[in-house]
Amino acid sequence: MSSGRGLMANSSQFTLEGKPFRILGGSIHYFRVPKAHWEDRLLKMKACGLNTLTTYVPWNLHEPERGMFNFQDQLDLKAYISLAAKLGLWVILRPGPYICAEWDLGGLPSWLLQDKHMQLRTTYPGFVSAVNAYFDKLIPLIKHLMFQGGGPIIAVQVENEYGSYAKDDKYMAFIKNCLLSRGITELLLTSDNWEGLKCGGVEEALKTVNLQRLSFGAIQYLSDMQPQRPLMVMEYWSGWFDVWGENHHIFQADDMLAVVSEILERGVSINLYMFHGGSSFGFMNGAMDFGTYKSQVNSYDYDAPLSEAGDYTPKYHVLRTLFSQYHSEPLPDVPSLQKRSAYHPVDVQQYLCLWDTLRFADKQLKSEKPINMENLPVNNNNGQSYGYTLYETTITSGGTLHSMNNIRDRALVFVDRQPVGSLNYKTQELTIPDGKRERTLTLLVENCGRVNYGKALDNQRKGLVGDVTLNNAPLRDFTIYCLDMRPSFMKRLSSAPWKSVPHKPSFPGFFQATLHVEESPRDTFLNMSDWGKGVVLINGQNLGRHWFIGPQHYLYVPGPWLRRGENQIIVFEEHKSEEKLVFAENPDHGKTIDVYKLPFCTLL
Repeated sequence: MSSGRGLMANSSQFTLEGKPFRILGGSIHYFRVPKAHWEDRLLKMKACGLNTLTTYVPWNLHEPERGMFNFQDQLDLKAYISLAAKLGLWVILRPGPYICAEWDLGGLPSWLLQDKHMQLRTTYPGFVSAVNAYFDKLIPLIKHLMFQGGGPIIAVQVENEYGSYAKDDKYMAFIKNCLLSRGITELLLTSDNWEGLKCGGVEEALKTVNLQRLSFGAIQYLSDMQPQRPLMVMEYWSGWFDVWGENHHIFQADDMLAVVSEILERGVSINLYMFHGGSSFGFMNGAMDFGTYKSQVNSYDYDAPLSEAGDYTPKYHVLRTLFSQYHSEPLPDVPSLQKRSAYHPVDVQQYLCLWDTLRFADKQLKSEKPINMENLPVNNNNGQSYGYTLYETTITSGGTLHSMNNIRDRALVFVDRQPVGSLNYKTQELTIPDGKRERTLTLLVENCGRVNYGKALDNQRKGLVGDVTLNNAPLRDFTIYCLDMRPSFMKRLSSAPWKSVPHKPSFPGFFQATLHVEESPRDTFLNMSDWGKGVVLINGQNLGRHWFIGPQHYLYVPGPWLRRGENQIIVFEEHKSEEKLVFAENPDHGKTIDVYKLPFCTLL
């Protein structure tokens, strides 16, 4: 990349290196794509006619425990940005600290919530000190990759969509200063939907807008706010995300093309969000809550121009034709697709009931009152971030069990380890059968994903966040187990007394199978449509959740996560198992709904 004048926004169009420049961008998140596939996805982006890569940076992955940082392997941000430069792409970096992204807590680490007074995304001292410590580590890592250092980063975003939150009028200035004081000299941007433009900006940073349709006059509104400055749609939503229990969202290629064409005809720069969505592996999916909590699925296919597995879609081809008109040279050839395999079904051969695994949890904890996940004294006192927490106590009678709306987000309820029902936001009351002796009451509570957008962000502690009552008396004297499915726990399970799968296994339980791969491993999909609800791990890598209510029934299995020879598959299953695990080359998204036909307010 050249040195000289970087991206400038002091006239009606951008200039780069002193020449007029149109940003034709696309979002691909390195943390949602297996590292071995980064180059494939970026080459496909380049061949579509895009010149700029945008990516968020997820704080919660890079600092999973306070003061413990990880920028290696899958999280090697420097390698990702350097690869983009090598392939001839510019980069717009969106470092947060909050990123939204349909990602757990919008990318903020859950250990922030240990402070009961915490005020996220404000100048609250506890948040300020945590952000400063994070940026002290992050910014020096990527500073030499800025344009002024000869790198590809031409702009940096200040936070993300703050106008939709706007709790502290000093906050955006604080984040801007975090960047400037650490030596960031490239163009600064802010990004908001049209309603957030009023209060999401910060002095001397260029405002950009996020949208999917033009009917609200957002671009004209942006132009009126910033006369004689370049216009940019930072997030042009090429599709939409999915939530459990609803249909798969689609956005027709023709509808998308009409809007993108008009944006370009107006001389506006654009970034496609997403160009390639990938997968929110593990427990990283977020949730939405605008009065009703809805957990998001692991697939981040987004109906984007490149599918979850990197396939070309009709959108890709129409965009390539459109973007080619904005280049003086022919576009690179389209890379050939990587082959996938529908591996032969494998037998589920081994089984462990949940109760036999509790001794392999980090440690059992005793507490008179319930403790929420984040405040459990585990993981070097950083609390539990994700997965399940099991709370067990003794009861002496039956009656009415009431959650008091203190279960986050869903609990399976057992008496003497036999299932009696479940509790969630809608079902907060359950009848416990009578009994004349002391019995064990167990609540297996699942964190289904923290909200990633909106005011509900402030109330995202998980597990039991308060009292649960039996006949109006709060339960007391708990034994608590952390079941976060971390690699250390899964490794300990390998030495557990696994058994052959019984004719009628009890649930919840762990089911194990072995996939034999003869040749070089290829990507595949695991079809979980006949199972109930739970989590799938392959060779210790958490693929994500499955749930019979859909819409996602197929879990993406990256070939680089498989190995030649034996591959261990473990399914944690709450309700219903099958004798075999079945693979497919392609997913079936099931019933779909067109986002362009939905009222805009239902999407946000």
